[in-house]
Amino acid sequence: MKERIANLYNEDNNIAYKTLLELEAITAESNELYSYFKDLLELLNNEKTFVRVRGFRLICCLAKWDNENKINKNIDIILKELEDEKGTSVRQCLEKLNLILMYKIELTDIIENKVRNLDLSKYKESMQSLIKKDIDYILEHL
Repeated sequence: MKERIANLYNEDNNIAYKTLLELEAITAESNELYSYFKDLLELLNNEKTFVRVRGFRLICCLAKWDNENKINKNIDIILKELEDEKGTSVRQCLEKLNLILMYKIELTDIIENKVRNLDLSKYKESMQSLIKKDIDYILEHL
């Protein structure tokens, strides 16, 4: 598992993305990755956007297994990724946010507040409208 997590940092985006999809599939079936939560949280500190997004996505996938409330304890750090400079990254994160909302109902108000107050002005107008649509979808399904 450590090797797979290390692959999330791989310079070859194809390898890293393939690993991400494998790990997401594993988290759908088991809590095998949950003991590596700290390693995934560490991904959020990386200078590379794609590495941070991979960490965010996997943390969202772990919401279902979070019986120790690790997500709750780190929610501010996790949600910080929604402020990324790259709109495409924000959209990927917003897409996975529903997993936290589904399994961590107690975080609904914090997440709702965060997505309602995101500053979209830093993105191109075309990207702003797409992110807005993603946010609206999340808010409609709260």
